[in-house]
Amino acid sequence: MILIDSLFTSTYFSIVMKKSKSFFGEIKENFPSGLVVFLVALPLCLGIALASGAPPLSGIISGIVGGLVIGTISNSNISVSGPAAGLTAIVLTAITDLGAFELFLCAGIIAGLIQLVLGFVRAGSISNYFPNNVIEGMLAAIGIIIILKQIPHALGFDKDYEGHESIFDSGLNFDYFTELFGAIHPGAVVVTLVSVGILLAWDHILILKRIKMLPGALVAVVAGILLNEAFKMSGSSLAIGTSHLVSLPVPQSIDDFKNLITMPDFNGFTNPKVWIAGATIAIVASIETLLCIEASDRLDTQRRITDTNLELKAQGIGNLVSSLIGGLPMTSVVVRSSANANAGATSKVSAMIHGFLLLVCVLSIPFLLNLIPLATLAAVLLLVGYKLAKPATFKHFWHLGKFQFIPFVATVVAIVATDLLKGVGIGLAISVFYILQGNMKRAYYLSREKLDDADGISIKLAEEVSFLNKAAIKKTLKNIKPNSTVIIDATTTSYIATDVLEMIQDFANIRAKEEDINVQLMGFKTSYRDYETDEDSHVIITHKRAM
Repeated sequence: MILIDSLFTSTYFSIVMKKSKSFFGEIKENFPSGLVVFLVALPLCLGIALASGAPPLSGIISGIVGGLVIGTISNSNISVSGPAAGLTAIVLTAITDLGAFELFLCAGIIAGLIQLVLGFVRAGSISNYFPNNVIEGMLAAIGIIIILKQIPHALGFDKDYEGHESIFDSGLNFDYFTELFGAIHPGAVVVTLVSVGILLAWDHILILKRIKMLPGALVAVVAGILLNEAFKMSGSSLAIGTSHLVSLPVPQSIDDFKNLITMPDFNGFTNPKVWIAGATIAIVASIETLLCIEASDRLDTQRRITDTNLELKAQGIGNLVSSLIGGLPMTSVVVRSSANANAGATSKVSAMIHGFLLLVCVLSIPFLLNLIPLATLAAVLLLVGYKLAKPATFKHFWHLGKFQFIPFVATVVAIVATDLLKGVGIGLAISVFYILQGNMKRAYYLSREKLDDADGISIKLAEEVSFLNKAAIKKTLKNIKPNSTVIIDATTTSYIATDVLEMIQDFANIRAKEEDINVQLMGFKTSYRDYETDEDSHVIITHKRAM
């Protein structure tokens, strides 16, 4: 009996140690990316709070909750949550109408409860119906917006708040450009150029790339601080003033710390305006989150699939907690998620680290953070924007044919010209129009055994498969257990949409190898002609394990 107890204790201890090593290994691996996201999120949180007419720290609280609470619950490995620019107009209008931020916090609580309900009724599945060209168009548009909005900060012209994502409603006209070029700050330009140089060196010099625990963004930020302090000490005209630096509130006493948290006025639940604001926030935040999750999964190098219903539940809990302690409502945010992916994040631990750093640094060293020039943070975001909107992406969709390229470009232009939701809606409408034009009579058939008990699964594709069939195939592939045998039969299929081909490719080449799934592919071609055009969609699926 003693021997059995000893073996049990030894086994349990061994399991605990393995899990501990795995967790600490993830922290070590994801700390650099978490640090980069923290540096990007800090001014965004403050800027969005300022634009929303809320207390400055409410944005930081939202970022902390987005990292620690949502990051813990969500199973998304790349996305990062926090206050969103897409909610700014809604929040500002609601606070103005209600007359008090404490009343508005009740609307945040209502939004969180509605999102929880949406998660339980499985409303997250609508994200499966966003085609890849629209999602990629959204990412490219966000990249262009980041570049356009960060160029002024890089030049030392900080008219717009950090995180402002609209181009044309801020007076982007001849007078704006005249004012911009007349207000260029030489010191900010120097800091920007030095920061960009450091970031490019960290991206392209192999020795520097291998220093995982010292990300280029941190080196750039430290260099920016030291440069500006040197300018100040020498009395140079290049010195950057406080208006061009990060601006955090610095608590001076215990009472100041107590005042950091604003509690909701629960009398707001009797106000119909609060309920309308809460429902509006819930709908807009949920749609933006689902769009970002789909985009984040595309940025994930391992192509892992996020449970969108769990994500809605996580967002609901996050908004509840944030509103109860004086934070802004939040969504999953493309800018932070993109920075996270580009910095090499491999798991959701990165988002949690960013939330932890926000909490610790804001409470302990706000005076040090207030030395960071906005120009050096603009340099980080400029490179993030370029990677999202790089010319290779446009070239890729051009080669896929007009039925892929036109919705992609339309989404890009519409988002840059209007906003995220309108732009995605326009791109989706154009994509659906083209699909339905040649797909009205196409059927889709999926033949399989019950996945719960089956070791062998057979998926037979119909003669023509469009992205409208993506959701069913995606759900089936997601539910396939490790060590299974899967036959995907395309012998009678004459057309498969690029979205579906890429999804099958990711499953066969990445997940199947990781989970020891034996994939047998039958009848797949190296190219499929795109509807009535002369363009071919090329996706070659290479993985096939022997029995």
